Amino acid sequence: MNRIDLKGKRALVTGGSQGIGAEICRHLAACGASVFINYNRNEEKARSLAKELEQRHGVKMAYGGANVANAKAVKALFAQMDKEIGGIDILVNNAGSESVSHVLEMAEAEWDRVLDINLKGPFLCSQEAGKRMEKDGGGVIINISSIHDVVPRLGLIHYCSAKAGLKMFSKCLSLELADKNVRVVSIAPGAIETDMNRDEIAKFGKDKFEDWIPQGRIGNVADVAQTVAFMASDMADYINGTDIYIDGAYMNSTIPYDPRPARGDQGE
Repeated sequence: MNRIDLKGKRALVTGGSQGIGAEICRHLAACGASVFINYNRNEEKARSLAKELEQRHGVKMAYGGANVANAKAVKALFAQMDKEIGGIDILVNNAGSESVSHVLEMAEAEWDRVLDINLKGPFLCSQEAGKRMEKDGGGVIINISSIHDVVPRLGLIHYCSAKAGLKMFSKCLSLELADKNVRVVSIAPGAIETDMNRDEIAKFGKDKFEDWIPQGRIGNVADVAQTVAFMASDMADYINGTDIYIDGAYMNSTIPYDPRPARGDQGE
């Protein structure tokens, strides 16, 4: 089996200092890519991760803070990235945010905040990356979405709407940039356990989640990161404008049917 080779590639991962984003950085670096880690608030986590991966894999690592929903901050981030790692071949729009609120009680500011981070951020970053990739002969843009780009969820109308928008944004972007040799894909995780939600999952009941998921387990951050690394590589060169769901068939099992007999127990 061929190993994913990203040597010589330069990647930017937004929201890359923790959770799924940090694992994406780890996998890209392990495959030989230079990685620029974007963070919003936690500089120390970004610094520590950059140092760890540079020492472990011998690749160029850098980091920079920016709110991806702010156009001026995004331009400054890309300018810093140009200086630190010399450009971009892979953009992973991973930064995201959610909150829980009933639609009739949701503040306008919270609607705007969640839409801005989850949808406007990828737009701004993709613009900057696309301009550079066009000049350099191509690249890959990977948008981290969610199964909730098609599966509705109570209390998350703003988040689900943003992810649904990101799904169509990815498809339109793939058409706009295909002639520039820039591929665009959307990767949509289901239930994924991270350091940030592990205690919450345990409190709710991990066994409940695993009963709901046909594959019998909650996903982990490596499930997502491995897919990102593959999609960023030349092995996925003809995959463009598509959505990839990483959920153990979770979204295909929304109706709890009555128990079925095991194979061989149906009788005559």
